Amino acid sequence: MPKILVVDDEPNIIELTKLYLEREGYEVEGVSSGQEALARRSAFRPDLIILDLMLPDIDGFEVCREIRAKSDIPILMLTARKEDVDKIVGLELGADDYFTKPFNPRELVARIKAILRRYQAGQKVSDTINIGNLRLDLACHEVTVSGKPVKLRTKEFALLCTFVQNLGVVFSRDKLLDLVWGYDYYGETRTVDVHINHLREKMTGSSVSIETLRGAGYKMIVNEDDK
Repeated sequence: MPKILVVDDEPNIIELTKLYLEREGYEVEGVSSGQEALARRSAFRPDLIILDLMLPDIDGFEVCREIRAKSDIPILMLTARKEDVDKIVGLELGADDYFTKPFNPRELVARIKAILRRYQAGQKVSDTINIGNLRLDLACHEVTVSGKPVKLRTKEFALLCTFVQNLGVVFSRDKLLDLVWGYDYYGETRTVDVHINHLREKMTGSSVSIETLRGAGYKMIVNEDDK
């Protein structure tokens, strides 16, 4: 039974979310502050966290940052604010999706199911790929560059696998959303850009690189020195 941790300082939001998620068979716990969220994450060990940005002690951005330093657990950010900058910052900190209040509880449940499907699917592959100094262990979800481990989040790893298994193929943002996030993803194509920028930074010095083709999308190439 998947476990969901709801972090929100509005009791009615917690109760509404619990009602709909428990109907779907999820085990749900709710907390109302950032410190409680960090404490319960270790004790409750949820499979996904619904995280409000506006909390009474530390904000959701800081909670997300601290969780991401230790775990790649899926995080769905929840907020009443609609500014694009909040969405971008949340995604850059490692959130998997972003949902704005007020919301339809059924759509929230659908998003959670989609996130968990994609997260679990990313853990079920099995193979090893070597390109120059780059090594991907798909079964163990591990990446090394020149023998040094590279820590990637689930979506970053899935993006890398997609590119590596299709060297030279150009992928549009919409196609990458379909392949990596799933056809039922409700977010924006900006998500792709954010994750690719993170991947580029983490893969510095590797035998492959991601090229941007203006108006077309992205493709992965093998660097000249490694051909």
